[in-house]
Amino acid sequence: MTFRLILLVLFIIPFQVFSQGTIKGKVLNPVNNQPVAFANVLILNTDLGAITDENGLYEIKAVPPGLYNVRASFVGYKTSTAFEVQITLARAVQLDFELAESASDLSEVVITSDFTRSEETPLSVRKLNTNEIERYPGGNRDISRVIQALPGVASTPSFRNDILIRGGAPNENKFYVDEIEVPVINHFSTQGSSGGPVGILNVNLIKNLDLIAGGFPANRMDALSSFFEIQLKDGRRDKMATQVTVGASELTLSNEGPISEKTTYSLSARRSYLQGLFRLLGLPFLPTFNDFQLKTTTKLNDKTELTFIGLGAIDNFELNQDIPDKETEEDRENRLYLLDVLPIQTQWNYVTGLKLKRFRANGFWTFVLSRNMLNNQSIKFAGNDNSSVANLLFDYSSQESENKFRAENSIFGKGYTIKYGMNYQYSRYFISNFDRATLASSGGVIDIESTSFFSQYGVFISGSKNFYQDRLLLTGGVRMDGADFSETASNPINQISPRISASYQLRPNLFATANAGIYYQKPAYTVLGFRNNEGELENRENDVRFIRNSQLIAGIEFLVPEKNRRFTAEAFYKKYSYYPTSIRNGIALANLGADFGVIGNEPVVSDAEGRAYGLEFLAQQRLFKDFYGIAALTLVRSEFTNPKTTGFVPSSWDNKFIVSLTAGKRFGKNWEIGTRWRFLGGTPYTPFNLEESSLISNWDLRNSGILDFNQINAIRLDPFHQLDLRIDKKYFFKRWNLNWYVDIQNLYNFQAEQVPLLIPVRASNGSILVDPNDPSRYQLKLLSNTAGTILPTVGIIIEF
Repeated sequence: MTFRLILLVLFIIPFQVFSQGTIKGKVLNPVNNQPVAFANVLILNTDLGAITDENGLYEIKAVPPGLYNVRASFVGYKTSTAFEVQITLARAVQLDFELAESASDLSEVVITSDFTRSEETPLSVRKLNTNEIERYPGGNRDISRVIQALPGVASTPSFRNDILIRGGAPNENKFYVDEIEVPVINHFSTQGSSGGPVGILNVNLIKNLDLIAGGFPANRMDALSSFFEIQLKDGRRDKMATQVTVGASELTLSNEGPISEKTTYSLSARRSYLQGLFRLLGLPFLPTFNDFQLKTTTKLNDKTELTFIGLGAIDNFELNQDIPDKETEEDRENRLYLLDVLPIQTQWNYVTGLKLKRFRANGFWTFVLSRNMLNNQSIKFAGNDNSSVANLLFDYSSQESENKFRAENSIFGKGYTIKYGMNYQYSRYFISNFDRATLASSGGVIDIESTSFFSQYGVFISGSKNFYQDRLLLTGGVRMDGADFSETASNPINQISPRISASYQLRPNLFATANAGIYYQKPAYTVLGFRNNEGELENRENDVRFIRNSQLIAGIEFLVPEKNRRFTAEAFYKKYSYYPTSIRNGIALANLGADFGVIGNEPVVSDAEGRAYGLEFLAQQRLFKDFYGIAALTLVRSEFTNPKTTGFVPSSWDNKFIVSLTAGKRFGKNWEIGTRWRFLGGTPYTPFNLEESSLISNWDLRNSGILDFNQINAIRLDPFHQLDLRIDKKYFFKRWNLNWYVDIQNLYNFQAEQVPLLIPVRASNGSILVDPNDPSRYQLKLLSNTAGTILPTVGIIIEF
């Protein structure tokens, strides 16, 4: 039976279900892990609710299927609300709450959990829960795409997941999953940068996500633009549950349940079939990806909890040299160009980590031990002819592996908190690099194989205190980091990183916020581990430094808890120092952009400066009367110097303005429609040097043009806009659930301008034509390049 027939049957055949759903879980104090007895748990806008027993457990029965907001409260504790809890008939919903004790007896402000203002980060924090991530129009269940709805986050019209926040580069973000760092969250990522076309994390297992875009907590290190705190769901404690998701490009299987009375698990595996789709479409590249995810949680005793996570991905990128049956001349030119420049690539990565949490009466210790590794290989032959070594243009292989340990002590008192801790990291970077294309203009060849080892270490202390009957919250901290990749970096005194934040309650639910801080991030391993042909760590000799970023933020926030609304406005200023500059061309790496391949594998010096500044506005409506929405506007400028050539010029991330409007409505019989519209200013780019590019000696080695760095980022693309639409329909049966959805990206088929392609003029047999006026040159031409097509996706989610 075809999928179309299945949908027809579901539409035509009526059915009724008389069963009811159940919510159950526990309510705990997050400071000491003690149960909160006799707390109230209510389903808002209904008469349903329950009271926890002496063990903090509760159960609410006879709940009709649907989407609800559920609130937990108790005298002397801060109220917590879980938004958009999906009740089904197949299984009871496991919903746990954490209720933190109030600093005082005042109750002027009631703030729901998703709008909780953290003491460590009282500003620049955006939150998304699992339902928001799953249903996001155009997101295709990918968190890297979903966060593009938030202020300060720029997106690109291409199919990449580069995360550009407040004018910063993609590699300025760090990701933590259950407090364990995960360096890579996308398939086919760019080494030394970030991004990739598809996210690794399975949204089925994500509980919530916090984006921290400023005012970073002192226990987080090595990032300049943002930290992502991703919390995975704990496995079910009662029985096994399974979910199968069939999408347009992959098949996902998720499973969770108890292993024993003290241990639960959740796991998923995903397999793509993009290569089959791309072959049918006649595209010149065939990507394949697989990923795996596992979490276990063990309650060793009432005071000790052990969490394990494992994430992994395997990616293969091959070329498709089969000629499509029907091919226009423009399609042919594009296909031949891509076949000339794209390498064959293999990439895999993994993260494993253990987190031990030991509670006591007034706080807890957290110990984290983890290991991660990235393996990246790419190879390219001239004309894709691998019959002779003489045709080899480059053969690149590298590995990044890190072993990390972190210890933190959190102490909670009446109206104050104190945290302190330390971290250590031991890294290995291996590279085998043969390259006759990069130094084509000088006739040089790179041929190096080496292994480098690095140590990194840091300490921190932070604290927060409430004043004036909790109206004023002050948070401060300092950390020091050092590493042995250069002489200056090895002394932690050179990387002292203070920060302070303030939040003042002007009136109930209206807050003024401010932050000042200095943050550091080490350059990518591609920079640190670069060796010249003599085998020397050239950038160590150049005394490459930690990149420094000084930030100032001020804002205002207004909450409307009874209607689940939030309004914020923030101004920010970021000043970069010691940014790496390419010695070969005098260009700051921030002005080079990011694409598939490797960024930073070259000699650099830390002498570039940069700045990013702007305004952000956010209006957020959580589910209220079956409506939800996010409106975000960002005005931003991002500029960097190129010390050898120019002063400040627009960086590759300079969008100028970003607009994102997302809204959705739930209708009767479990229908839901959501839309998203984006409008972004065009980014700048550097044009090609036609004189250098057309030389046969250069083109034969590179198969691509040479940029004109005398015109760095001198041309700007046109603005980009796109409308996405998603329709969901859910069915609730007694023992299983069915959700089908249609997600249409770029509904009105907008063609976004991209950087023009420089391609050779070819004869009918495919050979490149030589310039008749200069036999040392090829004939080249610029080909207009657009991104944009209507991309419909149909998916089925089955839970049982």
